[in-house]
Amino acid sequence: MSKLLPLLPSSTTPRAPLSAEDAVDLAAAFKALGDPVRLRLVSLIAAHDGGEACVCDLTGAFDLTGPTISHHLKVLRLAGLITGERRGTWIYYRIQTEVIGHLAELLAPTTAPLAPTCTPEEGDLPE
Repeated sequence: MSKLLPLLPSSTTPRAPLSAEDAVDLAAAFKALGDPVRLRLVSLIAAHDGGEACVCDLTGAFDLTGPTISHHLKVLRLAGLITGERRGTWIYYRIQTEVIGHLAELLAPTTAPLAPTCTPEEGDLPE
């Protein structure tokens, strides 16, 4: 059953609508987050101290094989949502806070909306 998500706070910064090129680039990031496993991985990494987690801390949270977790982490890395750094035998993943912040900002309503570009027709005007 779906739950209603809390409303994001309004942004007071006016922003231009996305260009077609930006929409394509950002859609890849949102698509990466569209998978429940990847969304949980991002949440788990972000919940660790400093927004960084060892892969060994992530795999136990899922009933999935190591290669499957690695695949999901690779998708998140290629989408620019996380980075990975090898330290000895382990890889530590870190949230790209500026990318995640930009995605969140795009979803927040703006208090300075665009002005309408169409003119109301005669039948649309209040009497």
